[in-house]
Amino acid sequence: MILGDFGTSYTKLWDIEKESVPRIVRSMDIAGGLRTTLSTGHNGERFGERYVNELTALARGAKRLIKEDDFVILDCGSRDLKFVRFSGDKVRDTGWNAECGASLGFTIELLERYYDLDHRRMPVPSTHLPVTCGVLGLSHIFDAIIQGARPEEAVASFIKGIALNAYRFAGSPPKLYLSGGLSENPVFVKSMPCEVVVLGRFVLLEGLRYIASI
Repeated sequence: MILGDFGTSYTKLWDIEKESVPRIVRSMDIAGGLRTTLSTGHNGERFGERYVNELTALARGAKRLIKEDDFVILDCGSRDLKFVRFSGDKVRDTGWNAECGASLGFTIELLERYYDLDHRRMPVPSTHLPVTCGVLGLSHIFDAIIQGARPEEAVASFIKGIALNAYRFAGSPPKLYLSGGLSENPVFVKSMPCEVVVLGRFVLLEGLRYIASI
């Protein structure tokens, strides 16, 4: 049984009968003939025999991994932001931001490639750029560089601005579980003004695995 989380930039695949852990491939490298038993993600309907909504997969995966009755999980991917809030062991609120959250992870990856930066070596800035959208926020970075900021400083401030916006989008909780590609970006994670628990990139696949078992 193959499970697939088909993101805009990266796809996570898991043959749960043969592989102990999932694997990540670039979405542009996915063969057109690939079929999965269950799928989710932006491109999931193209490849899955059965498609599961991303918020449903996120909620199911979170409950499988988090042993608490009250928590918020925020998924920050290449294209959008999603959160699920549990209270009393039940889903109480959800949100999906594909407009103001447009292409956040994708834009950061492009900036790092263009300026030859490594987010693992970038310090967390003391200030942030007032950005909400990855694409529209590019002008703030260019303006900062024109005014004398180094590229790594401007990009780090951009990432911190995105993190603060994502935190507010999730309801500003005192503790936040993070999933998705941006959860692996130290600047993004450390810019969150709360306790953060990183769950990684495979939470939606854990949700699909749970759904496949019932």
